[in-house]
Order: sequence, then C-alpha cells, then structure tokens
Amino acid sequence: MDFALTDEHRMVQHMVKEFAQKEVTPIIKEYDRKQEMAPFVLPRMAELGILGISIPVRYGGQGMDYIALGLACEELEAVDTTLRVVMSVHFGLNSLALLQWGTEAQKEKFLVPQARGEKIACFGLTESGAGSDVAAITSTAVRSGNKYLVNGEKMWISLATKADHALIVARTNPNEPDPHDGLTAFIVEMDREGVTSGDIHGKLGIRAGSTGWIAFQDVEIPLENRLGEEGEGFKIAMSCLDNGRYTVAAGATGLIRASLESSLNYAQERRAFGREIGKFQLVQQKIAHMVKSYESAKLLYLRAGWMKNQGKRNTRETSLAKWFATDASFEAASEALQIHGAYGYSDEYDVERYLRNAKGAIIYEGTSEIHQLMQAGYALEYREDAPLRCELPAYDVESWQIET
Repeated sequence: MDFALTDEHRMVQHMVKEFAQKEVTPIIKEYDRKQEMAPFVLPRMAELGILGISIPVRYGGQGMDYIALGLACEELEAVDTTLRVVMSVHFGLNSLALLQWGTEAQKEKFLVPQARGEKIACFGLTESGAGSDVAAITSTAVRSGNKYLVNGEKMWISLATKADHALIVARTNPNEPDPHDGLTAFIVEMDREGVTSGDIHGKLGIRAGSTGWIAFQDVEIPLENRLGEEGEGFKIAMSCLDNGRYTVAAGATGLIRASLESSLNYAQERRAFGREIGKFQLVQQKIAHMVKSYESAKLLYLRAGWMKNQGKRNTRETSLAKWFATDASFEAASEALQIHGAYGYSDEYDVERYLRNAKGAIIYEGTSEIHQLMQAGYALEYREDAPLRCELPAYDVESWQIET
C-alpha cells in the first residue's frame, strides 16, 4: 500500500474543504437550530461533482478512486455530519449499489442522473420493527406479471423527502425457510402513485440534515426496476452497507479531527491558574488520545479504500474502520467538550454539536454492538463472507476517467 496521496487526491481535499468551510461553516449553526437542511447544499454538491465523485465518467461521474471518496467524506464531516450523510446515502448506499448490481439500462436511467446530481437518491432498509434484524422486514412486494405491488413503511430514512429515487428492500417470498432469502431489492421513483414521505424532527443530532419516513401503498413497480434477482435483497443490502460504512468511517475520522483542532485552539487561548490550559497534563492527555484516535481511524479507512480500489472484498476491514472511528469520534467530541468546559456545553462553540452528531453513527449502518459481533466472528472463524454474484468493480484509472 502506498500512503502517498496523488495530486488528484490533494485537489479533492482542497476543493471539498474549501466548499465545506467557506460555504457551510458560516450557516450551519442556524440550520442546526432550525432543524432544516440548507437549501443550497445538495445543488452545490452536485455542481462541484461531489455527488458522483467515484462513479466512472461514462456513467456521469468524476472517475476518481475510492480513496478520493474517503478524503471527501473526511473533509465534509469535519464541518458537519449532515454533509457526509448525503454521501453515505445518495452515493454509498444507492449509487454504488447501482454501479455494482445494476443492468446497463438501470445505470443509464438511474445512475447517470444521480452521479451528475440531477437526481437525489436514498436507501430504504430500516423499518419500525426491523433495524439490526434485517430478516424482520415486513414490507412486501408481490409480483403480478411484469410488475410488483409494494406495500409497507420505511423509517429513519435520510433524504426521504429530498430524494427522487429510493433503493428499497421488501419481502417477495414469505415462505422461505430462511427469512433472509425472501428479500428483494428495487429502485422506486418517489413520484410514483402511492408513495408518501415525511420528515422526522426532534433528533438529538444531525439536525441540519433530512431524516424521515417513506410509506408505500399499492405502489406498482415495473420488473425492470428490480435490482438483482429475486431473493438477492439481503446480499445486495449488505453490500450497500459495506460501501456506506466506508463513508461513515471516513467521515467520523473528520469529526475526530475537528474535535482535536477545536481543542488545540481553545487549549492555547484559554488561561486558568495563570497559564494556558494546554500546559496542564490532563488536558494534554485528552489531546494525545485524540491524536491517536485520528491517526488510527485514518489508517483503517485508507486500508479499506485501498482494498476497494483493488476490487478486494472488504467487509471485515470496513466494519472495523466504521466501529473504531465512530466510537472514537464520540469519545473525542466528549473530551473536546470537557476541555471547553461550560462554553462547550453551549452552542457558542461547535463541540456540543460534534458530540450530538457523533452519537448517530454509533447506531446507524450497524450498531457498535453488531460490529463487535462481526469482528469476534471473524477472529473465531465462525464468520465467513459468502461470495457475491456481483462485486463492486475495482478502480481502473483508464476505464473510469475516459468517456466510452
């Protein structure tokens, strides 16, 4: 593995950092208080090409590699988690699934406009009674000729009221002995008759983002909108999570860095007992732990990104990166708030928002407990990743960057 970033990687870092810090930082507190997404965020990310950053040029993307995707997510979440959530959902959970599993017709119809940012996408897996237990999904898709009739409701769906397309998983065969085998994935246009959605307010964190629900009442979905084969829904969903978790890990690394940078600035300007508080060993200890967490989290997500570039299965490595980075980001934000003292407990400084935002990632895309079980399963050799019919394509600079 070569740890040196290319000129292209550094260009991505600079571009995304400049957008996030110059355009979003000045307004993020306002929209966090209002619990609304700033209306310019999605159009601006589309204009900059961020929404298609690691999609091949021939499908409307920028043709960059998965390391560039990780670096972009780190810079986005260093300003606010809501920016990275857009990448996790629109890009990681939906667009990369289309790149991996979609037919050429599906890529042309759905992936191209998503990569260009002309259409926004979301991912519908979670239900009120089905989170970590994916086999408990009760949404149904009943086939009739060349169409399916979909009924059910999805909860805690990021971009639910902003999206044009949703990748959902529903039950097509309730009689399978293993309920995981009875699930199938579909791409649903959100303007279809019978689709309704709404926002969820009152969240602890990620308030400047869009989270909601989607309901399906006798929604007709054509056969050509099915992603993969019947019964592949669980495998497709898990491969989506591999990609989404990578963006979460990279983003959480950015939140660790933001907590560290805020703590460094405050520790050098705040004085107590006649000197900078950065001179006190217990403050230094907290900062040292943030440094350790940041460097470790970054190495873990870069390894996962490198494996993605090589076309290697990375479920184990991405799980570890996501678990470590999200737990570490919550700890770093908590310690940053402690360093800031009473000021950290108010929204005068950003660290209280970092702490609220960090908690969400410990829950979504696999709770920390689920990832602990996964890592133990790998270590004990109880767990083995089943081969997939379609793997995420390895990055190839020539084929990805040249229009064909």
